[in-house]
Amino acid sequence: MSILSQFMLFAEYNKLMNQRIMASATRLSTKDLTDDRGAFFKSVIGTLNHVLVGDIIWLKRFSTRPGNAKALLYVTRLDQPEALDTILFDNLNDLQTARAKIDEVIIDWISGLSEDDVAAYLYYRNMAGKPRKKLLASLISHLFLHQVHHRGQATTLISQSGVDFGDTDLLEIVDDQSA
Repeated sequence: MSILSQFMLFAEYNKLMNQRIMASATRLSTKDLTDDRGAFFKSVIGTLNHVLVGDIIWLKRFSTRPGNAKALLYVTRLDQPEALDTILFDNLNDLQTARAKIDEVIIDWISGLSEDDVAAYLYYRNMAGKPRKKLLASLISHLFLHQVHHRGQATTLISQSGVDFGDTDLLEIVDDQSA
């Protein structure tokens, strides 16, 4: 499987898991959604906002590469989050809508990448303003792994509130080649 095929698989998985986590979160009470539960970003809503914040920050960085502007135009028009714990949406319905849009942007962007794109380097500044140069393929992997990490935290918080998130295995969407 090529790296681009792998990234598309991750983008589709990402979309599916984000749909499921949002659906699970809608089954929570406002208290269970917003209470500080000791997670990195305190609450379920804080954690889900953080994942979206991280995506926006990275997609804005990715948009600076030649050839990415069209697929990432939507993101370039969004405000730059000022901090990693920014609450973009305190209303779950609005967060769910924004999450779905960003997932579609990610899929559209990944589908337009070439092998040369992912083999190139991205120059950017981190949140502290320090210049960085990293392989785009590694940064795309980070984008997806960051989401998996924090979705894991959110699914734990959701399950602690008595809501069963269900299956999270990538194998669910990998083509079965058995005889």
